[in-house]
Amino acid sequence: MSRAKKYAYAWITIAFFLISIIAHWVFGWFAFVNEAADHGQAPQVSAYLVEMGRDTFENWQSEFLQLLWQVVGLAYFLYVGSPSSKENDDRLEAKIDALIRLKAGDQAEPIIAGIDARYLRKHGHAQPHGTDTEDQQSEP
Repeated sequence: MSRAKKYAYAWITIAFFLISIIAHWVFGWFAFVNEAADHGQAPQVSAYLVEMGRDTFENWQSEFLQLLWQVVGLAYFLYVGSPSSKENDDRLEAKIDALIRLKAGDQAEPIIAGIDARYLRKHGHAQPHGTDTEDQQSEP
């Protein structure tokens, strides 16, 4: 796979960002010139740079950083394994543990404990979201 295809999403995102920031500053310049003309003043580049820098930073804070935190923050917590990201994992682990117990018999608990230790899980698995009575009723 070529580098362009491998990083296509990043390149498209960068292109969208550059196009939007350039358009923001160009249209901002036209608005600044019109506002200065309405007040009978000549537009000054230094005043424009300060105003647009402030506006850009406000937009950056209120929109981009908020969205970035939501996407990257949630992805990070999903990766590190916050409790809310474990719902499907718990069910899968319970099924696999049941299969290990079925196949390994008396050796099942040391095997499961070894797997837990290898993957840095302490005190066994998190409890599945179902109750113990539900689990016992569903067992043959």
